[in-house]
Formats: sequence, structure tokens, C-alpha cells
Amino acid sequence: MQKLMKYIRPFWLTILFGLAIKFTATYIELQIPKLMQVVLDEKVPAGLEREIYLFGGLMVLCSILAMVLNITANRIASKTAGKITRRLRHDLFNKLQRLSPRQMDTVTVPSAVSRLTSDSYNVNNLIVRIQRIGVRAPILLIGGIFSMLSMDWALALILVALLPFISIVVYVVTKKSVPLHRRTHELQDKIVMICQENITGVRVIKALSKTGHEKRRFYGAVEDRNEVSLQAQKVSGISGPLTTLILNLGLTVLVVVGAYRVNAGATGSGVIVAFLQYFVMILNAAVMVTRVIIMCATAQASANRIAEVMALPEDMLCLPGEEKEENAPHIVFRDVTFSYSGKGNNLENLSFSLEKGQTLGILGATGSGKSTIIKLLLRLYDVNSGEILIDGQDICTIPNDVLRKKFGVVFQNDFVKMTTIGENIRYYRDIPDEELLSAIADAQASGFVEEKGGLTGEVDIRGNNLSGGQKQRLLISRALAGKPEILILDDASSALDYKTDANLRRALRQNYENSTKVIVAQRVSSLRHADLILVLDDGAVIGAGNHDTLMATCGEYKMIANAQMGDREEGA
Repeated sequence: MQKLMKYIRPFWLTILFGLAIKFTATYIELQIPKLMQVVLDEKVPAGLEREIYLFGGLMVLCSILAMVLNITANRIASKTAGKITRRLRHDLFNKLQRLSPRQMDTVTVPSAVSRLTSDSYNVNNLIVRIQRIGVRAPILLIGGIFSMLSMDWALALILVALLPFISIVVYVVTKKSVPLHRRTHELQDKIVMICQENITGVRVIKALSKTGHEKRRFYGAVEDRNEVSLQAQKVSGISGPLTTLILNLGLTVLVVVGAYRVNAGATGSGVIVAFLQYFVMILNAAVMVTRVIIMCATAQASANRIAEVMALPEDMLCLPGEEKEENAPHIVFRDVTFSYSGKGNNLENLSFSLEKGQTLGILGATGSGKSTIIKLLLRLYDVNSGEILIDGQDICTIPNDVLRKKFGVVFQNDFVKMTTIGENIRYYRDIPDEELLSAIADAQASGFVEEKGGLTGEVDIRGNNLSGGQKQRLLISRALAGKPEILILDDASSALDYKTDANLRRALRQNYENSTKVIVAQRVSSLRHADLILVLDDGAVIGAGNHDTLMATCGEYKMIANAQMGDREEGA
């Protein structure tokens, strides 16, 4: 909750102004029972009809004025809470954008979505309620008690005697409910994760007839969440009825004792009527206080979850610069070892170098470390040992924004936006239409782009109106449009036919000869013209060289090549 204060401080004057209005409105409300007591005990017995109407009009005026002031204060509270939450969400989103992939693996995407939406909403709800109820309820509670003490201290002691019991109820409920609310948020993250997986993999789920299984999985997660939420609501729901019961018992005692005191002439009937009104106010205030405390428990769990993300240290920082190696190759991997989990190496002692304009091909089975090389080169993860250099400079000493501008990348599981074809390729970069069209032509995408309406053609969400091959060519166009210094294609042509793939490789050789290319593929035909081909197996290099060298020295590569191409030789 302390982290939240820095977002509240810029608005403290506005909040104080709203609280002052709320205080004034509540104070005016507290005067109405007093005015009624004066009318019943002084004006009515004396038969002062004019003053009765005067005090009655004053009570009506107080009611209207309190209503107007409460509405004004509530509007200020809602507006202020909205601005605070907007800043909080903005900073949280920026923080999530800056998290390293390793940190995001820890937070998880579903949890990040929940923290950005439902958790920030809970915080917003608390800020609103604190301004609207958190001030009004205590003032009614304390002000009502003091007003009663000023009228008849003996009767007021009945209410004072009830306060310890109410405090115990609130304390126990709060202590029990906080862990349950936190567990509810964790289970909500699981529901979001299942929804995300189902939306992303809906075609596979339907193709494998696993809709029923996924429904049961979703319903199971919902049931778990509902069960914990129900427990939390049961605990929280006890406070209101118990508080009401305690106060109603006190009200009964008040009426009985008050009747005896009126008969004895120790107090007036107007005091009893005023006390009844104050009791109702205090009852409502006590219920409101318990609700705010329960809301604080929920918001505290949410605020802590948000604070956990905000408190994550900056990762992948740019290290102090070192002198560049003179006349160094364009890309160098030097004894690179890396592990995602720290338990087993995903890459081990990997070394290779590429001159500017050369092409690296990477071939290997699933899980052999092909995409890991790409992630390390982009510095999405830092190596455990060894070093990676670009133009003789360790990538850890290159600012991330400078480093990433060197690359044009098509990932294995990439995405397209629901916008025009042109905006999908440009992707918020200042690239003229002529260069977009040139990239489209090089990516062998001109045909279908023209059919879709050119650069202004619309793309559905997740590219649902594009085939797999069309989507890949659109993504390749995006990578080529920036004229990258280093082009990375991570299994980016798997959906292309052989002819289109060959034409793409020819265009890359002819039009991007100054770009160093890193191509991950399962087809030998996509890699056979590469200057260096790495054959990986379980994170280790089992073959390195060009096509001819590997055919002579690497049995695994030769087996794959013969299985795919036989004795054919491609001219592409």
C-alpha cells in the first residue's frame, strides 16, 4: 500500500477539498436529530407554532444542503480515483513492457493481465470508497456518539459499551479474509490462463475434438475459484449481520432504559427520538466501516500483487562499455552456455562467427536450441557464460534500443494486428509506402496483397482472413521493410511451397546482400546455400560447415537431406 501513496500524493489537495466537503455534509446531517430534539422538548410543549415551522424548514434545508454536498464530494472522489488509477495502470503497463522474458516467465502472462485489469480495478474501488465512505462513516460514528453524550451521557454509555464487541468482529473478519482474497486472485489468474490458451489454440482443440476436455478444465478452475471466493464471502459476510445484531440489541436496551428515564423525568422524549435517529446513523456507519475494511483487505491483496511487479529490478541493463575488437566479424558467439531453468544447459559451449552479409543456417530437432540462439542474439536473455559480440562489441554493452534496431525478425509464433496490411508491415515505423511495396515484392507477397486491396486492405484479428503462407509472407515483409542490418527468420517459411521459398531466398541473396542473415528452418533446401550451417542436438553442435561439408562429415545432416531431397539438386 505504501507504493500506492506516490500516486495519491499529486492529488492530495483535491482529495482534501473533497474530504472537507464530505465532512461538512456529514456534520450538517448530524445536526438534524438535534434540531428535532429541540422541537419536541422545547418548542412543542411551549406551543411556539412559528418556531416549530422555522426549525422544520431548517431541517429540510439541512437535508437538501447535505445531499448537494455529498453528491459534489462523490463526483470529486470518482474523478480523482479515475486519474490515480489511470496513472497506476499506465506505469504498470510500462513496467510489464520493460520486464525481461525471464521476469515475465516468473510473473506469467495471465497474472500480468489480471494485475493490469481486476487488481487495478480493486485499487480504484478502494480509493473511491475511502473518499466517499471512509470519511463519512467514522464522522457519523464518532460524531453521533459525542452528540449523544452531550444530550444524555447515561444513555450514550450503552452505545459506548458496544464498541469493543464491534471492534473484535471487525478484527477477526479482516484477519481471516485477507489470505482468502489473495488466493481468489491467484485462482483468477488460472482462469485467465485457461481462457487465453483456449482462444489461442481453438483450432487445434476443435481439430482434436478436445472441446469437452477444455470445458471440464475451465469449469474445474471456475469451481475452485468460486469455492475460495465463497469462503471469503462467508467470512466477510459475517461482519455486517453481527454488527447489526450488536447495535440492535443496544437499541433495544436504549428504548427500555430511555422509557424509565422519561418516566422518572431524567430526560425528555425528544432526546429518545434523537437517540433513535443517531442509533440508525451509527448502525449504518458501522456497517459501512466493516464494508470498507473488507474492501481494504481485497484491495491490499491487489495492491501487493501490483507492487510485486513494480518492485522487480531492472533487468538486462546495459553494462559499461568496452573497447571494440578491431576488424572483428559481424557476429561472434564465443563459448556460449545458457540455461532457462539453471538445472540443465539448453545450449553448451556454442561458438561460431559470421562476416557481414553472410548467412547462418540452423537445423535441428524440436528443443535442440535453435530458437534459443535467436533469443540470445537479440538479448532477450543473457548468457550464463561466454559472450556474444556484434561488430566486436559485447551485446551487453549496447543499449537495448540501439541493439534491437539492428534486427529484422520473424519469430516462430509471431502475430499480426487487426489493422491494414500497410500498418501491419510498417508497425509504427516511419517507412514510406514505396519501401513497403518493395519489401512486399521481396517477400513474394505482392499477389495476395493486391487481391486483399493493397496496403489499405484490412487484416482480421490474429490474421484470421489470411492463410498460413500469406501470414508468413506478411511477417517477412515487416522484417524486410526496415532494411535490417541483421535479418532473422525463425522457421518463417515453413508454410511456403518450394517454389515460393526458392524465390524468397533468391530475393534475399540479390537485394539484401549487406544484411547478415540467420535462418532457422526444418528444410535443408532453405539452408543449403548458407555460408555456415549449424546442426544442433540437445543444445550441442553436432555438425558445422556449408552444405557440401556437412554432407561429407555429418551423418545426421546427410540423413535429413537425403530424406527430404533424395538425389535431387535444386537450382534455387
